[in-house]
Amino acid sequence: MDHYDVIIIGGSYSGLAAAMALGRALKNVLIIDNGDPGNKQTPYSHNFLTQDGHPPFAISSKARMQVEKYQTVSFLKDKAIKGVKIVTGYKIETEKGEAFTASKLIFASGIKDILPSINGIEECWGISVLHCPYCHGYEVKNETTGIIGNDVNAFDLTQLISNWTQDLTLYTNGPSKLSIEQTELLCKHMIKVDEHNILELVHSQGQIKSILFTDGSYTEVKAIYVKAHFEQHCSIPISLGCEINKEGYLVTDGSQETTVKDVYACGDNSSRMRTIANAVGTGTTAGIAVSKSIIVNNFKTISKQKEQ
Repeated sequence: MDHYDVIIIGGSYSGLAAAMALGRALKNVLIIDNGDPGNKQTPYSHNFLTQDGHPPFAISSKARMQVEKYQTVSFLKDKAIKGVKIVTGYKIETEKGEAFTASKLIFASGIKDILPSINGIEECWGISVLHCPYCHGYEVKNETTGIIGNDVNAFDLTQLISNWTQDLTLYTNGPSKLSIEQTELLCKHMIKVDEHNILELVHSQGQIKSILFTDGSYTEVKAIYVKAHFEQHCSIPISLGCEINKEGYLVTDGSQETTVKDVYACGDNSSRMRTIANAVGTGTTAGIAVSKSIIVNNFKTISKQKEQ
């Protein structure tokens, strides 16, 4: 069984950033990734300096090429399915039946979106059904835009999106659950609330054309925002005892360490700031923190051995 200083679960932006920091610190690292990123349908990434407007796959591919230059970093295309605490750290088992051990773990495993049960929404997700105006709002500014949702999160998102377009409607997909005060506030800003039940999002290769309602009527839109629910993409941190906050994110400190010693998390699984820039930033933080911890511990161990 191969032993590493660090195993990183997830090889996208945050995982690669952590691996680069560790590789530059001469640490032996294994990245386990199944090659199925959450933003695989998104055609272009924005709001990341030097990479604005580039396809996400192009950014991650270039990042991987750069990380591959560090000889102490290895890659495995597989899925981590089990993790247990052992005397020397942690053991990770994979879907293909392999097992590896490491002194420390970094989870850069992301989150899994749970979208509303509406025909066509998955095909449009990341293309014309969007999660973040800071990532994609500029490209659909002043366009006919919808919000799908029926709770306080949808109301808050509607307020936010009003910065990018005045042609805005909140589609509650059934009787509105908004308070009178919330509805009146939207009305003052000329934002419509549509309570029709949605049957389907009519689209062409992910580009939405219209919303078709169950009564046969429809309305044309150019973009839709949805604040999707989510779950952790990897269940191993929870099985190891890592704390999850009320929003569903892994709890971490300033060094990205979770509530379980020597287990770290970075990127989307531990932050609501769902951007490539944040993923890279938290991944770098985790990589540096983990490498420093290993270096300091080794220094102390060698000092004690010399004293003896």
